[in-house]
Amino acid sequence: MYLFIFLLMLYLFITQANYIGRFVYPFSYREVIVEEAKKNNLDPLLIAAVVWVESSFNDNAESAKGARGLMQVMPETGLWAAEQIGLENFSKENLFDPYINITIGTWYLGDLFRQFDGNPYVALAAYNGGRGHVRRWLQEGIWDGSRESLTNIPFPETRSFVIKVEQTYKRYNQIYNTE
Repeated sequence: MYLFIFLLMLYLFITQANYIGRFVYPFSYREVIVEEAKKNNLDPLLIAAVVWVESSFNDNAESAKGARGLMQVMPETGLWAAEQIGLENFSKENLFDPYINITIGTWYLGDLFRQFDGNPYVALAAYNGGRGHVRRWLQEGIWDGSRESLTNIPFPETRSFVIKVEQTYKRYNQIYNTE
């Protein structure tokens, strides 16, 4: 009897693993994420991972430092990015709009990928810690931009962010890359 229950539980776990994974790692706002990722030559699953790490898909999230929305965009960065992409009548309140937040956050991350030659670790570190800081770390040899030397990133929050996004991105790939 116990063997039957164990085998049934094992069967249910294996066959429902993807369902459970989708519950834990949702892919809300998929249409806009896919569209904006494509415009910016990024993997939509990476954008989903960033959103998950930044806000757990809470479009009303606001950090203690003032970052807003799904991708936790700082108002100053949002204003600058909105100007760069020609988004008119932007206000910091727009960062709580999921579509505007994803548009701006994805463009900004894409800009960082372009600036840092497609290095995902450097781009993600700059997204969290600021491009100026990351540029200085690289120039001064504090960090070489590699996965192996992430421990050299001076900001613990940035180091943690890069690692969490990498891990979450792997999970999103396992769950959603079968479609």
